[in-house]
Amino acid sequence: MVNPILFIILAAVAIAAAAGLLLSRDAVHSALYLVLNFATVAVFYLLLNAPFISMVQITVYAGAIVVLFLFVIMMLGAEKLRGAADNVPGSEKIHRYIAVLLALVLVGVFGYLVSQNSIGVVTQNPAIDASPQALGITLFQYYVFPFLVTGVLLLVAVIAVAVFGQVRKGGSINA
Repeated sequence: MVNPILFIILAAVAIAAAAGLLLSRDAVHSALYLVLNFATVAVFYLLLNAPFISMVQITVYAGAIVVLFLFVIMMLGAEKLRGAADNVPGSEKIHRYIAVLLALVLVGVFGYLVSQNSIGVVTQNPAIDASPQALGITLFQYYVFPFLVTGVLLLVAVIAVAVFGQVRKGGSINA
């Protein structure tokens, strides 16, 4: 059973990070709030006795996907787009303090969990096998069609980015 106080603290961090993601006017800060949100979700998975899904959350989402987002932000120059509302003095400091506070709370909760040795400890038999083998068997046995649809959608997205990313000359796309 998950400690309700830890759950509430982690939920508050996840909600605050999501709010920071939406309210931040700087694209890079929004991506960093997204990293914090993904890390919080990974700790949720650890609390729910799913360490493999937690590590996948960190490596795939907080690692690869956010790096891709940051690459696109930097490539498009979106971090330089600033409006008049962004020139409010102290607005950048507020985001910095909020982000540091949320990160410290997340690290504190994770440190508490590690010190209590309660990560992955179940008092009764687990209802679900959370091993990578069981996850793979379940994924390819019962969810083959959604898995294939996701792959096709990602392929279409990659092709669309390649087509739309080409420089237009004379009003036409070079193919």
